Amino acid sequence: MTNLVQFPGLGLSFELDRVAFSIGGMNIYWYGVCIAVGMCLALVFAFRHSVEFGVDADAMVDVILIGVVMGILCARLYYVALSPYQYHSLKDVLAIRDGGLAIYGGIIGAFLFGGLACKWRKVPVLPMFDLAAMGFLIGQGCGRWGNFFNQEAFGCNTTLPWGMYSQATHDYLTSSVVTVPKGVTIDPNLPVHPTFLYESIWCFVGLFLLVRYLKKRRFAGDIALRYLIWYGAGRFWIEALRTDSLLLVPSIGLRVSQLVAGVAVMGGVIAEILLTKKFRDKPLMVELPLNSENRARMKKLDGPTAFAGTDAALPASASRAEFVEKTAAWNETVKEALDRRERPEKNEKNPE
Repeated sequence: MTNLVQFPGLGLSFELDRVAFSIGGMNIYWYGVCIAVGMCLALVFAFRHSVEFGVDADAMVDVILIGVVMGILCARLYYVALSPYQYHSLKDVLAIRDGGLAIYGGIIGAFLFGGLACKWRKVPVLPMFDLAAMGFLIGQGCGRWGNFFNQEAFGCNTTLPWGMYSQATHDYLTSSVVTVPKGVTIDPNLPVHPTFLYESIWCFVGLFLLVRYLKKRRFAGDIALRYLIWYGAGRFWIEALRTDSLLLVPSIGLRVSQLVAGVAVMGGVIAEILLTKKFRDKPLMVELPLNSENRARMKKLDGPTAFAGTDAALPASASRAEFVEKTAAWNETVKEALDRRERPEKNEKNPE
């Protein structure tokens, strides 16, 4: 399972093994390790910044679990549906360890089922989408390196110094499943574009820009829209270089993923312009989240409970330290109010 990967223009070569390690005779592939590392880093980011979006970390756990599981499932189903390969059994369809996940399927599944989970767990949907968008960039940026170890998701021939060559690229380019625009010729003996690297860099640059913009966002969902625009724009031009995606219009080289990316960019730009104009003079206020204990206690009470005297929101531009401090103070105020509310009820039920 080893590959000698060469970058002739840079004078570099690497002996790569798809298998990272084995446990009880079961191989653990670098592909899965890269995805797992990306997920873990995305989780660390989400838990650190959740309070700045008004999202309670405890409630977010269920949303993330559902979003991740359904995102992976949808990513696999999307890949299988559009893949040039044939799958003859359900086992083949579900063999994620062999590689084959389509990120757009994952994005659609994670946002759809994650949004439903938000409704169930009473987590604000759009702020959660903002957090998830930055998590996606982290996960995608790391996960693309799994394609490097698998020697897949590369592009057509290139004379650029960082062009990549391996026996795996040669074998794939001589197969019958190569998809290139009409009139484009491929030489399996020449280096190819390492498009996985392009997308990884694109994602990390996007993450840097969105983190810089985090405190300047104008409305809930702003980060998510900018993610769709940024990732869609990058995916559109990177996809044009690849040799393994489904061609929608072969004569002009338009691919299915390019169509999806184009729709995401256009829809995102239109929504961003309209919403930015709508909220131009209204600073975004982030409602402070209640912790799980206070939410559970409030759910048991009949009728509304007033909590006067404490601000329950901060401007999005506030520092993380302010959010942490104010959220803790707000939850303490709510706890005290609930204590006062519950004491009379207990006295009524248990008169002396």
